[in-house]
Amino acid sequence: MAGIIGPMVSPFMPDAEKLIAVRDGLPATGAGIYLNTGTAGPIPSESAAAMAELAQWEVVTGRAHPGFIEESHARRDEARAAVAAVIHADLDAVALTHSTTDGVIAALWSIGWQPGDNLVTTTVEFPGVMAAVAALADRSGAAVRAVDPGPDDAATLAAFARALDGRTRIVLLSHVAWTTGDRLPVEEVVALVRAAAPRALVVLDGAQSVGAIPVSVGDLGVDFLAFPARKWLLGPDGVGALYVSPRITDLVRPAFAGINGLADPHAPDQGLRRDARAFEASSFHAPSIVGMARSCGWLSMYVGLDWIMERAQGLARVAFERLAATPGVTVVTSRDRLATLVTFRIPNWSAGDVLDELGRRTFAIARHVDALDAIRISTAFFNTEAEIGRFCDAVAEIAAHTPETLPRRPALSILGQG
Repeated sequence: MAGIIGPMVSPFMPDAEKLIAVRDGLPATGAGIYLNTGTAGPIPSESAAAMAELAQWEVVTGRAHPGFIEESHARRDEARAAVAAVIHADLDAVALTHSTTDGVIAALWSIGWQPGDNLVTTTVEFPGVMAAVAALADRSGAAVRAVDPGPDDAATLAAFARALDGRTRIVLLSHVAWTTGDRLPVEEVVALVRAAAPRALVVLDGAQSVGAIPVSVGDLGVDFLAFPARKWLLGPDGVGALYVSPRITDLVRPAFAGINGLADPHAPDQGLRRDARAFEASSFHAPSIVGMARSCGWLSMYVGLDWIMERAQGLARVAFERLAATPGVTVVTSRDRLATLVTFRIPNWSAGDVLDELGRRTFAIARHVDALDAIRISTAFFNTEAEIGRFCDAVAEIAAHTPETLPRRPALSILGQG
């Protein structure tokens, strides 16, 4: 990636040295036990510096010079290439978006809905995505069938099979459920859709998978894949990407189009591009695009994606097994569908109270899943085994007591999102 200057980390470092260098490049890891990448990951110093430099350049020099506009196009190409490398896609199959939900919306409205059509989704989708589905149903009249993922892949596939028919036009599901942390059997769902509902397109929410676990769009076989920069790719807010399979570019059309989607911006009468970029409907904050590209480049080129994903999943297994073996703790996440999210609860405790008590024992950044009254942690490559151990020790201490019998400690604020 042109112009990138990496921090002192290399894919070929010994693990212990690399982990120290990685954490030096991610200052937020020093603010506490960072276990909430599933909400927002820490931004690398490299990315923050690049964004600040461009933002200052905009202030001092302005944004109106033709050279700035040309440079912004180059930076968008850089961002597309960076995310394409992560998901093993061609550059022209990637469009920039502002969020996962924006990408899902673009996919949902890419076809012409007719009376009697239906959309099949799951009961564990993110609320923003479900709002997009509700809006679609309200305006198009399409029926929505929500599948409840079963306790195992066979039950999940059977539920999808019951919901699909010849009028199913889109199947929308998450790669990893944001609530339970379960990885859904995407490849098998795709095969089922192709056989039972051949007109249907498969839209995948990759918010909790892209950058966390290996993702290859060719292996998954999906038609659309939407994901953000802010989570596992460690990028800024307000940017993301949408993969559009080359096999469907003649079957879908963007509901909203802009100058980025034109085949030739200087000859608008030539129509839209015939690839994913036709779905880029608006402009982007240039520093954020640079930050997205730099974060992806830092992960891919300096840290190493294989190391990142192997380590994150390994730490998730450690956390899962420690919590599952702790008396008084109920782990919601399935062992055989584990990715990098672990969701658990302590009976007789509210999740909010558990987070408060964890704040008195260890400074952790975690997530409260309201729908399950449970706590969700995200294990990432930059976490240490010692951090996981301290967190699990604190959970065990709380689980050994009731809210009335737990010895009190001085309050230490815990950061989280409820």
